[in-house]
Amino acid sequence: MIEISTDKSKLQIDVIHQFLTETYWAKGRTLEEVKTSIDNCFCFGVYLDNKQIGFARIATDYVVFAYLMDVFILPDYRGNGYSKQLMKAVNTEPKLQNCKIWMLKTADAHNLYKQFGFTELKQPEKLMERLS
Repeated sequence: MIEISTDKSKLQIDVIHQFLTETYWAKGRTLEEVKTSIDNCFCFGVYLDNKQIGFARIATDYVVFAYLMDVFILPDYRGNGYSKQLMKAVNTEPKLQNCKIWMLKTADAHNLYKQFGFTELKQPEKLMERLS
């Protein structure tokens, strides 16, 4: 049975950094950047026998907006429903219940997020981005 915790002191930063640097969305992110991103966000760790096997990070003001990022379950542990358990924990977290707008970007996990109420943009013409 897995444990899902928002206690940042339990996060295994080396595990998170190692995984993220192998992804399409965080390739090249430094250890310091990972630490800074964790320090400034609300985070969830997923643990099996005290070993971190998953993660999710939310940038939020706890009232209006929440942006879901860096969601993963390590490859060796996929196919066990852990990502769904993680997303359920994110969706039911009391500290995040006031957030009215949730967003995320994904290239390949649309089916997972649709199960938790995420949809394609209803009015994409209202959104803008600035990449650097």
